[in-house]
Amino acid sequence: MTEDHVWQPLADALQRWRDSGQQPVFWLRDDDAIERTKPMERLVDLTADFRVPIALAVIPAHADPGLASYVDGRKHVRPVVHGWTHENHAPADQKKQELGPHRPAGMVLDELRQSLAKMDDLFARWSPVLVPPWNRIDAALTPSLREVGFSALSVFGPPKPAALPLVNSTIDIMDWHGTRGCRPHAALVAEIVAQLEAARVGHAPAIGVLTHHLVHDEAAWVFLERLFAETAGLCRWVDVDELLAEDAATPGSR
Repeated sequence: MTEDHVWQPLADALQRWRDSGQQPVFWLRDDDAIERTKPMERLVDLTADFRVPIALAVIPAHADPGLASYVDGRKHVRPVVHGWTHENHAPADQKKQELGPHRPAGMVLDELRQSLAKMDDLFARWSPVLVPPWNRIDAALTPSLREVGFSALSVFGPPKPAALPLVNSTIDIMDWHGTRGCRPHAALVAEIVAQLEAARVGHAPAIGVLTHHLVHDEAAWVFLERLFAETAGLCRWVDVDELLAEDAATPGSR
């Protein structure tokens, strides 16, 4: 199958949206930012070329001031909060978590307060959206997140009831349990098309693409460039703050 055939189902799905007089919404979240690197520059330049905003999940405890000066000059990049140290506190027989139930809640919340303070020190522009490392957080913590200072939570998967607004990623381009490179393009396109169809026939969340610039292989970069090209002018790629504002204005949303 040629690459053009792989992408044809997306072109067809976008045409169905266009025929209905609607425009789908996409957003991009990239995780594990610490410092300015060549992969970071490649992602920032690529998204700038296609005018795609990035919610850049920064690990506050390890963030370099050089990252802040680089990001502050690029208006399409919006830093958000990726835990505190991205350190696993779960036992070896459990899935990794930094914000799990394995430590006193007060200790975890204090670290999150430090995260907000560090972000405020580093960045001129950022959003108090919490992206839990490994997309996992103890549900018992979420009622306290707003009083700590967070405005929203972003994990992976379909949204579930939560104590504050959710802006989830829904498409992860990486094959974490296999090659640890980009997932097959055909599989990714099929997932995106399925989510586009669900959104077109009823109220569904924006399609959130999740990336990890530090571990991208060449296939991941090729996929992103083709995705941005295929969707250009046919969908809206929105900033995380815009997405939250639109969700708040939608009847029945959180």
